[in-house]
Amino acid sequence: MNIRRTIIAAMLAIAAGIPLAGQAARVNVDIEVAPPPDRVEVVPAPRTGYVWAPGYYRWDGGHHLWVKGHWIREREGHHWVPHRWEQRDQRWHFEEGHWD
Repeated sequence: MNIRRTIIAAMLAIAAGIPLAGQAARVNVDIEVAPPPDRVEVVPAPRTGYVWAPGYYRWDGGHHLWVKGHWIREREGHHWVPHRWEQRDQRWHFEEGHWD
């Protein structure tokens, strides 16, 4: 019986350490280099149960890198706030896309 309890306790401890999908930490970036203008993307026809996350430039070790738009599974009662760059004084701040 003690072995069974030990195994269950170990499984619970391991499960507690595994992050749940969709709970990744937000990334904050503040840089002095303005992002290029957004690319023009052709948005595909709507898909039931999904929302379109438009493409954006992310900061990648000293330069901007384009990330293509993609479908995200819809979350009922929430709306998708796209990734965006915002100028704050002389710097550019990146805010990750997220659900509100």
